Amino acid sequence: THLSNYESTKQDDDCGILEGLKDPNSKCSYIKTHNSSCGPQGYINYLEIFYCDLAKYPVLGYAIYGLWLLILFYLLANTASRYFCSSLESLSKLLKLPPTVAGVTLLSLGNGAPDVFSSVVSFAGGGAGGDLGLSSVLGGALFVATVVVGAISLAVGPRGIAVDRRGFARDAAFLALVLGSLLAVLLSGRIGIRGSVAFLSLYIAYVLIVWASHCCCERKRGGGDVEAPLLNGTEVEHLACVQKEEPVEKHYDNDDDHHHYIRSYSNWLLYLLQVPLYLPRRLTIPDVSEERWSKPFAVASAALAPLLLTALWNSQSNDMGFQEKLTAYMFGALMGTLLAIIATETTESAAPPKKCLFPWLLGGFSMSVIWTYMLARELVALLVSIGHIIGISASILGITVLAWGNSLGDLIADVAMAINGGRDGVQIAISGCYAGPIFNTLIGLGLSFVVASWYAYPDPFAVPSDTSLYVTLGFLFGALLWASLVLYCTGMKLNRVLGIGLLGIYLCFLGFRICESMGLGVDMGTHFSL
Repeated sequence: THLSNYESTKQDDDCGILEGLKDPNSKCSYIKTHNSSCGPQGYINYLEIFYCDLAKYPVLGYAIYGLWLLILFYLLANTASRYFCSSLESLSKLLKLPPTVAGVTLLSLGNGAPDVFSSVVSFAGGGAGGDLGLSSVLGGALFVATVVVGAISLAVGPRGIAVDRRGFARDAAFLALVLGSLLAVLLSGRIGIRGSVAFLSLYIAYVLIVWASHCCCERKRGGGDVEAPLLNGTEVEHLACVQKEEPVEKHYDNDDDHHHYIRSYSNWLLYLLQVPLYLPRRLTIPDVSEERWSKPFAVASAALAPLLLTALWNSQSNDMGFQEKLTAYMFGALMGTLLAIIATETTESAAPPKKCLFPWLLGGFSMSVIWTYMLARELVALLVSIGHIIGISASILGITVLAWGNSLGDLIADVAMAINGGRDGVQIAISGCYAGPIFNTLIGLGLSFVVASWYAYPDPFAVPSDTSLYVTLGFLFGALLWASLVLYCTGMKLNRVLGIGLLGIYLCFLGFRICESMGLGVDMGTHFSL
C-alpha cells in the first residue's frame, strides 16, 4: 500500500536535485526516469504536468496550481464542516455524551480533522512530507495561539471581559506539557512504537482531566464560570451549524427585472461551477440531516460508497493485477447493490430515518473520513510539488500556507463567537485556542508517529530534524508565557496589550523565518545537533 512504501520513499527522496537543473527538458527527463523519488505522492503527478506538459507555459502552470490549491483548501474545510461535523454532532447526541466530553473528543475531531489528516498523510508519504506534517501542526498551533487569541483580545478588549482562571491555567499548562514532550521527541531524534503510543495517550489524560473538572464544576453549581475547554451546549450548536444552501431569492421589485435576470444568470453560473465540487461527495457520503435529506441521494450514496472505497483500495495496491482489481470492483458493486436495496426499502422520501440511525451516521462519518483523507493527501502532494518547483522547503510551506489554510476557519469562527457570544462566547473561544492545538498536536502527530514507527518496527522511527521546528516551539512557549503574564497581571481580563503583543510575536516569527529562508538568518543547525 501507499503506507508500506514509507521507508523506500524516505530513503530515495532526492527530488531536490531538480533545483540544480536549468533546462525544462532535463527536468522532465529526470522526473520520468526517477519515479521512485519524484513520482506522485497523491493521485496527480504535478511535477510531470508542470515540467513536461506545461513547460512552455510556466505562468499558466502557476495559475492552475494556485487555483487548485484554493479549491483543495475549500473542499477540505467544506467536507469537514458540512459532512464530518454533522455526523459527529448526531453521533454525540445519539451516544448522549456530556457536552464537555463531546467537545474534547468528537467535536474536537471535527474541528481538527484537516490538521490531523494533513499531518498523518504527510508522514505516510515519507520524504519531505514528515517535515511538512510537523511544521504544519506547529505552525497552526502558533497561528492560533498568537493571531487568533490576539484578534480576540483586540476585538473584545474594550469590554473588559475576564476569562476563567482555572480553565485557562489548565489548558495553557497542558499545552506547555504537550510542547515539552514534543521537544523531547525532537531532541532525541527518534521514537519507537511504545513512545508513540505514550505520546498519543497524553490526550486520554487530558480528556480525563477535563471530565474530572466538569464533574467538580457540576458539584459546585453555585458558581457561574464557564469551565468547558472547548464548548458547551451553545458551542455545540454553533460548531455543528452547517451552511445551508439558500434558495435563489424569488421576490424582486417589478422595476428591477434587468437585475433579476442578471442575478438569476449569475446564480445558475455559480451553481454549474459548484456541481463538480459538490456532486461527487453528495453521491458517496450518506447524509441524514433534516435540512439536507434526500432519498435519491441516500440510495445513491449507499450504492456508490463501496465503489469509491474499492477504487481507493485499488489505487493504493500497486502489486495487484488486473484480475484482482476487477474482482474487487465486482465485490464493491455487489455490496453497493445490496446496500442500495436496503436503503430503498427502509427509508421514506419525506423525512430521514428515525430508527436504525446508527448505521447511517457511522456510514456518513466513515465516508467523510475517506474524503477528508483523499483531499488531505492531494493537498500535501501539491504543496510538496510546489516546494520543489519554486525551491522552498516543505517546512516553510507547512508553517505558512498549510497552517494558514487549516487555521483560517478557526480565526473567523472564534472571533465571531467572541464578538457575538458575550462572556460565555469569549471564554469558549479563548479556551478553544489552547485546547484545539492540544488535540491537533497529540492526535495529529501522535497518530503520525504511531503509523511511522509501526512501519519502521523493530527500528525506531527517525523524526525529521529540521532545526526550524525548534524556532517554532520557542515562539510558542514565548506566546504562552506572554499570555499568562498579561492575563494574571490584569485579573484575567483580555486587553489590547495582550493582543498587540501576541500579534507582534507572530510577526517576529514570520520575519525570522523569511530571513532564514533568504539566507540572512543564523545557521542554527549546530546549536541543536546531538
